Amino acid sequence: MEEENLTVVSEFLLLGFSKEQELQPITFMIFFSTYLITVFGNLAIILATISDSHLHTPMYFFLSNLSFVDICVTSTTIPKMLWNIQNQGKLISYESCITQMYFVILFVGLDDFLLTVMAYDRFVAICHPLHYTVIMNPWLCGIMVLVSWIISVLHSFLQTLMVLQLAFYTHLEIPHYFCELNQLIQLACTDTFLNDIVMYFAAPLLGGGPLVGIIYSYSKIVSSICKISSSQGKYKAFSTCASHLSIVSLFYCTCLGVYLSSAVTHSSHSSATASLMYTVVTPMLNPFIYSLRNKDIKRAMKRYVGMTATEGATVLELNKAI
Repeated sequence: MEEENLTVVSEFLLLGFSKEQELQPITFMIFFSTYLITVFGNLAIILATISDSHLHTPMYFFLSNLSFVDICVTSTTIPKMLWNIQNQGKLISYESCITQMYFVILFVGLDDFLLTVMAYDRFVAICHPLHYTVIMNPWLCGIMVLVSWIISVLHSFLQTLMVLQLAFYTHLEIPHYFCELNQLIQLACTDTFLNDIVMYFAAPLLGGGPLVGIIYSYSKIVSSICKISSSQGKYKAFSTCASHLSIVSLFYCTCLGVYLSSAVTHSSHSSATASLMYTVVTPMLNPFIYSLRNKDIKRAMKRYVGMTATEGATVLELNKAI
């Protein structure tokens, strides 16, 4: 292979979802609306949990962290795509692509671990209700979130460092709307054996491990719910897990779709569609799933909105008086 074909690549082309120019305005509006809904919806959950002392519990602490990570996931991918659509360009620099890939891996990994921690929280709440406040103390909650961050940062750093060792051709097209790890590895023109080993070893370990923990937690939860004599008690116990279970199912089904499609079919279209689900759709649905089924969240949001409106009216009256 000639030396000029192995020069350091300076930029990539993000092809996105549609090559037809007439569809670009529609695509822009859809993703722009989705981004706004995701950011403001998850931000509302964070503000509600902070402002309401009744929500200063482990479950809502983990939920607010999940909402923050969901905002970060979408902010890592969608703004760049919107910028490219608006400017009718597809370029992303090599440095920006590597940075985007790092943060996508980081925040998706955090999503995974936080969902696992939330499953453990529900397991303790339902299976050991009398010891819940002792087991799920603030120190343990903080440690579990911190460990989730550390593992995700180290994993993302390892994957990024492995990609930095690869050489690419000078002109590269990524059939995706963001710089996805598997797509970059497939575009490399040097041996990617170690990258494949690390990627396909880390996926079952860091993805399958938490999934096993979630399945184990819910097996114990279902067993405890079945022992409840009253139907009302069973419904109440299950309702506390329904929202979390919905998010877990959507997240893992789409992540599994990406993993299988890249391992078996190498289909860029199916991989991009599945990635869209767990990086865009799931973060957008998170506020709706938790707020629509949760009376505490709805009550806190109404209280926060009322408090904000009252403060605004007070400031307005003071300005008029001045």
